[in-house]
Amino acid sequence: MDSFAQVVKAVDDFVWGPVMLILLVGTGIFLTIRLKFIPWRNLGYALKSVLSREARTVKKESGDVSPFAALMTALAATIGTGNIVGVATAMFAGGPGALVWMWVSAAFGLTTKYSECLLAFKYRERNEKGEMAGGPMYTMKNGFRNKSFGKLLGFLFALFTAIAAFGIGNLSQANSISGAMKESFSIPAWVTGLILTALTLLIVVGGIQSISKVSSVVVPAMAVMYVLAGLLVIILNIRNIPTGLYQIFVMAVNPKAVGGGVLGSITVSVMNSVRYGVARGVFSNEAGLGSAAISAAASTTDDPARQGYISMTGTFFDTIVVCTITGLVIASSGVLGTNGADGLPLKGVSITMAAFESVLGPSGKYVVSVGIVLFAFSTIIGWEYHGEKGFEYLVNNRKAILVYRILFSLVVFVGAVQELGLVWDISDIFNALMAVPNLISMLVLSGVIAKETFRYQKVIHP
Repeated sequence: MDSFAQVVKAVDDFVWGPVMLILLVGTGIFLTIRLKFIPWRNLGYALKSVLSREARTVKKESGDVSPFAALMTALAATIGTGNIVGVATAMFAGGPGALVWMWVSAAFGLTTKYSECLLAFKYRERNEKGEMAGGPMYTMKNGFRNKSFGKLLGFLFALFTAIAAFGIGNLSQANSISGAMKESFSIPAWVTGLILTALTLLIVVGGIQSISKVSSVVVPAMAVMYVLAGLLVIILNIRNIPTGLYQIFVMAVNPKAVGGGVLGSITVSVMNSVRYGVARGVFSNEAGLGSAAISAAASTTDDPARQGYISMTGTFFDTIVVCTITGLVIASSGVLGTNGADGLPLKGVSITMAAFESVLGPSGKYVVSVGIVLFAFSTIIGWEYHGEKGFEYLVNNRKAILVYRILFSLVVFVGAVQELGLVWDISDIFNALMAVPNLISMLVLSGVIAKETFRYQKVIHP
């Protein structure tokens, strides 16, 4: 079993290695250039659209949920432990400069997210229950001229999504929640598991309507709470911000300029900074994986390009806002590269907790713990919808879908009470594999994306 676990770990390291990261960012660069940087130029319009009253309006005949609710469902699945733990991990392994490369990956990720969501909305269809069914699998099925190739890629994407949902969107999140509750509040894992399972079942049985209602409340509330707490720490550490920003920008391109490339117990190189920054950035905002496109297809928006703009703000909020707050809290606190009470270097969530505690005292740990609980739980319910839609594409049986919802909820308990490293690695592989057919789809249909973008540009600027 050990040898099998090693093989799985090696495969996981490969699929999330340089080749995949180059494909993900490379596709974003290609699309950004092909679209003449229009998504970047229209970021202000996109943010204005999300915050408009129209974005919260539901026109039932044209979709299932409002554009805002669709975005919140996608963000529920996207904003997770990666925003708290992932940033800390990237800055520990790649130095403070990793944050710059997270921003770079997010910049091109804006175009990728815009493109995949535009296509998903354009090629969506209705299921037998009258609900919208869409996402990269339907884009491939309905958008490709070669129908056999499109159906094959669609099948693979749906399969990878249905499986990945149990790992990245379930087991790992539930485990993070139970760990945070045990460490901060001494609540046994099995108690947390039972409560999580009951809440998940209660919400997901209601489908997209129920999931989107909860997401529309929980996601903005948890993001605002975390951002305000983070801003408080940054303001109270304001004297350290210039030094922190200097380290972030200089160590992104020249680590040796800052103390010989050594920050406490951390020694980094530019390649490490790039690798971990891009990897954690992509892992956090999921641009290119195709998951957000599934939620986008349920929207009542009146135009594919408009939905693309609304959806791409998810990458902005996730990485440019929330991840940046975490990064600046860590950079300004001076805890990066220091050792804990056990004499070992602080890693992962311990770095973020120590950073918040540097200003807020013991309550800082609770802020991070509550953030993890809310972020991770929203990820569970958001990813259930993504996984379910992948499963629906494969099976298309209402009873089987109900079984999927119940099984997904029960697996939450398993994740809460057991360490499942091997299962996480396997699901991580499927999560990465989702990106392959999705990236192929965007490259094949880049002409359609460009046509829709240039057409809608005349609507924005008549």
